[in-house]
Amino acid sequence: MTDLNFMYQFEKGTYPPSLFTHEAHLRLAWVHITKYGVNTAITNVTQQIKQFTVIHNAADKYNHTLTIAAIRAVYHFMIKSKSDNFQDFIKEFPRLKFNFKELMACHYGFDIYRSPMAKVKYLQPDLLPFD
Repeated sequence: MTDLNFMYQFEKGTYPPSLFTHEAHLRLAWVHITKYGVNTAITNVTQQIKQFTVIHNAADKYNHTLTIAAIRAVYHFMIKSKSDNFQDFIKEFPRLKFNFKELMACHYGFDIYRSPMAKVKYLQPDLLPFD
């Protein structure tokens, strides 16, 4: 599936929820950053994931801090990347896919996965800023 087709299906809520894995989250961030820049990507991706979770009766799974932190992490590695497509990008930086929790632990000294506040509001990193 092309990046634009993926982005379109996700935006319309027709992308199969069973395929919306961690890697798909990263891809969505990569596509939006590539097309719109990081700030607009944050706005678009957070809105679309919220909408997607509502459409598929999983609104309780949305985590605002984690979503923005993932976008910022993808952007951080994109700046260093030599890749011009997502598949090469994720191969270049497998840490995003396979060691994501450890990566987040470099930025947050508290559990953003279980924090009720992190689910609804963006919490700035307390250890290492993304910018």
